[in-house]
Amino acid sequence: MDKQKRIRIYMTGVGGQGTLTATTLLARTALDEGLDVVAGEVHGMAQRGGVVESVILLGGWKAPKLDFGEADILLGFEPLETLRGLPYLRSGGIIFSSEDAMEPLSVCLGQAQYPALAGIKEKSQAVAGKSFFLPCRSLGQEVGSVQSGNTVLLGALCASGALPFTETALEKAIQKHLPAKIVETNIKAMYLGVAKVKAAS
Repeated sequence: MDKQKRIRIYMTGVGGQGTLTATTLLARTALDEGLDVVAGEVHGMAQRGGVVESVILLGGWKAPKLDFGEADILLGFEPLETLRGLPYLRSGGIIFSSEDAMEPLSVCLGQAQYPALAGIKEKSQAVAGKSFFLPCRSLGQEVGSVQSGNTVLLGALCASGALPFTETALEKAIQKHLPAKIVETNIKAMYLGVAKVKAAS
């Protein structure tokens, strides 16, 4: 694995999902592996349901800045936000996305319609070289915590070969950086994501 390779990751989700926690965990995993890491929040909404965007740049970048068409990897913790984040992905980049919707207020109130998942996947595949859509919330529930659905996605990413480290490094980081009471659940969730990507490869 080339630890000097420069990789730009764009992460997006909604408030209340733990997107920034996932960003911090992935950045710490990279740091623990001796990589140069720049991470930052692009846009954050503290209230539940607001859009949360962050970036992680690996391999020696000066600032956490990302423009349209520059991300090598898009990590979407909610499918509508994956769709909205597509302009950031370079042509031929990789997408890892949850396929479990968290409908925005406008949809809940009947003021807007949530796009069909099939359409989101089709538009994603038109940009990406590869795309993986996983039932993250459902898999999180399977191990006892909806919040650990984010770790499902991180596990899938680390197992894909797209990063200069594997799920083994992520497991070590979970043990080191997460509160002890949620370590076991998150490791189980991570390996569900690992299994999904390996089955698809």
